Amino acid sequence: MKATGHDTVERRLIEAAQCDPRRFAELYEANFDRVYAFVARRVPSRDEAEDVTAEVFHQALSGIAGFEWQGTPFIAWLLGIASNLLARRWQRAAHQSEVGIDDIELETVAADADRHTLFTQLLDRLPDDQRRVIECRFFAQRSIREIAREMGRSEGAVKQLQFRALETLRAQLTNRHE
Repeated sequence: MKATGHDTVERRLIEAAQCDPRRFAELYEANFDRVYAFVARRVPSRDEAEDVTAEVFHQALSGIAGFEWQGTPFIAWLLGIASNLLARRWQRAAHQSEVGIDDIELETVAADADRHTLFTQLLDRLPDDQRRVIECRFFAQRSIREIAREMGRSEGAVKQLQFRALETLRAQLTNRHE
């Protein structure tokens, strides 16, 4: 089987990510839409699709050093990871549905949903730069250096934005509980 131009580019991206995990972002960008679409067709909610997709890329990043190029598109490996994650989720869900949910668990789920809603509202009140730093840092699990590069700012500026955002969120939470 003859390698195509796409194969060559993809192989170079994989090799670069194996040498420097920060380069994995290029593979992520190139494959995110297909992985998300694959997962979203198989789960009931957008939140679950986002969670599973994030886990797929987390596992892929963790395992990229051991990935061996065999001429198969990289997306096939990613979709294999997604399939395994989905199968495990379905098995857990089937097992858990046999157990049943009591009132205490329902109250806990409701309280968690309330906290999530409150946090989302507080996050939306932050200035755009601060909200973006918090989302990148804590949801996307990016480093200060990556965020600084992406935003075109110094690492110190990103740290300051993060500090201000967290202080604002703390103050808003304190004011709500008083």
